[in-house]
Amino acid sequence: MKKIPERLNIANLPTKIEELTRFSAKIGGPTLYVKRDDQTGLELSGNKIRKLEYSLKEAVSMGADTLITCGGIQSNHCRATAAAAAKLGLESCLVLSGNETEIPDGNHFLNLLFGAEINFITQDEYTNSRMEIMQNINEKLSLQGKKGYVIPEGASNGIGSFGYFNAMEEIFSQEKELNIKFDAVVVAAGSGGTYAGLFHANKINNNNARIIGINVRNDDDGYFKDAISDILHESFSYTDRMIDFTKDEIEIINGYVGDGYAMSRPVELEFIRELAKTEGIILDPVYTGKAMLGLVHEIKKGMFKDCKNVLFIHTGGLFGLFPKKNQFHFSWTHPEQIAPETRRNYQ
Repeated sequence: MKKIPERLNIANLPTKIEELTRFSAKIGGPTLYVKRDDQTGLELSGNKIRKLEYSLKEAVSMGADTLITCGGIQSNHCRATAAAAAKLGLESCLVLSGNETEIPDGNHFLNLLFGAEINFITQDEYTNSRMEIMQNINEKLSLQGKKGYVIPEGASNGIGSFGYFNAMEEIFSQEKELNIKFDAVVVAAGSGGTYAGLFHANKINNNNARIIGINVRNDDDGYFKDAISDILHESFSYTDRMIDFTKDEIEIINGYVGDGYAMSRPVELEFIRELAKTEGIILDPVYTGKAMLGLVHEIKKGMFKDCKNVLFIHTGGLFGLFPKKNQFHFSWTHPEQIAPETRRNYQ
């Protein structure tokens, strides 16, 4: 029996798997399926709550009364942390990279509704000093008689990765129920924790599916291989069982970050719109929109020619669409009005 840490039961699990029948026919190649982790629960929706179930169990066990974490101003992880804290009767303190004068919208608006304390910092501070800033907040809380628990960006650490260790085992059960075998599991690579959990469970169960991450950050595959390797080694301290792997086994696809992390191009937004019209599924502009667009491009390039069935993990992020609503163009009525680079994606 595999030993993994305990978790809190907060998310609506298991999430279902849907076949993208019309979209698969449109693009050709393998049959695409999507695991609807955007449906883990409205306020807590997305992949972050799976990881937080394990982080928060550890926090509660340690007697923490305040959760401290960080992210961008539209961070799904921070919103899920604030919601979970409210649900558990804890306080939350968020360190956000953004502008304090920005009108609240999307996840930022929800953070305020959940009663989170928000500390805005510059992008440079976030890049270079976010862990130090969170530790300083924790020290101040300690002087006030409180007990904080620091969660890194995206809950992407050893304990958090078990959220997707558990999700991969959930997928194994669903394969049996659906009488299907997934040749590849594809996910957006943002901070590495989701990928690490999927990879860990895939490896320890001797499953031969490819675990593929599509980079949506301003980093390269080398950064992710190092980060994921570090997360995996940290997770082994909880299981008392090492698994043999090399960084070469960690598959990361570059080239789909576009203009930069959390920045959107018309081609990406039109792709989100196209899938919504075709399948009734809404992707987000930061993670899944770019990752699914990357998957489509890679299918057309022949990378998945040996795959029959491919599973895409929908990691949520719906609320991040709303601050970008003015970037969508709903007046296009003829194909010639759409930018050439957008049209090419569907030819």
